[in-house]
Amino acid sequence: MTAFDLGDITVEISGGVATLTLDREPANALDVRTAEELTEFLRKVVDRKGVRAILLTGSGRRFCTGADIAGNAGIAQRSTIDYRFGHDSYTRLFQALWEVEVPVVSAVNGTVAGVGWMLALLADLVVADEAARWTHVFTRRGMVPHAGDPYFLARIIPFHRLNEIALLSDPLTSATLAEWGLVNRAVAAEEVLPTARALADRLAAGPTRSLGVTKQLYRRSLDSSITQAFSDERAAVALISTTHDRREGLLSFKEGRDAQFVGD
Repeated sequence: MTAFDLGDITVEISGGVATLTLDREPANALDVRTAEELTEFLRKVVDRKGVRAILLTGSGRRFCTGADIAGNAGIAQRSTIDYRFGHDSYTRLFQALWEVEVPVVSAVNGTVAGVGWMLALLADLVVADEAARWTHVFTRRGMVPHAGDPYFLARIIPFHRLNEIALLSDPLTSATLAEWGLVNRAVAAEEVLPTARALADRLAAGPTRSLGVTKQLYRRSLDSSITQAFSDERAAVALISTTHDRREGLLSFKEGRDAQFVGD
């Protein structure tokens, strides 16, 4: 096992899965330094041969309660700051999380608020404590959604549900979000990490490049014309057709056995 830190995120890599745990108790708010280090990790993770899936979670009773305003060099108290760019570190992080080729599973162990929504929901699969509380908070505090929220959440949450989340800002549970199709598994608290790890292990044992390109195709299609989407699809099929795992997939089918993917 390999272990190191990204700001206030602990990283443990084993079995092809990098488990990232935000550890800034009691609030588990995300500060700029940690956001920037996590961004750099996500941008370079494809170069780490030992990482074929990512598991995101939080410590204690909270997953992520938003940006650490108090700890971000007094941003909220500086009258001369240009607020248009005050959250760019978080925007870059969520762009990196959206674009990362490695499959990501979030294990939502507790409270989610503010930018924590994106840290949780931009994962490919979401496992959450069924009783965990989610609050969007922006309009409740007299703000507008930011840090990429209007771009990303509008692509993954149905329109009227998103308005209910953002305009009313009422607390919701993971069980409710599962009913709305935003959480893949809403489970008992003690089952969150085991369930999420099992999914991450399955993804880590899969055809890594195929999974990564599949992610890219779906995300790009949200902003593409039909002509561009079909062009991207043809290019992806051609690219993956030359990989070891594609050949193994075909051969295992012919031989009637389970495929043994290596990630290349």
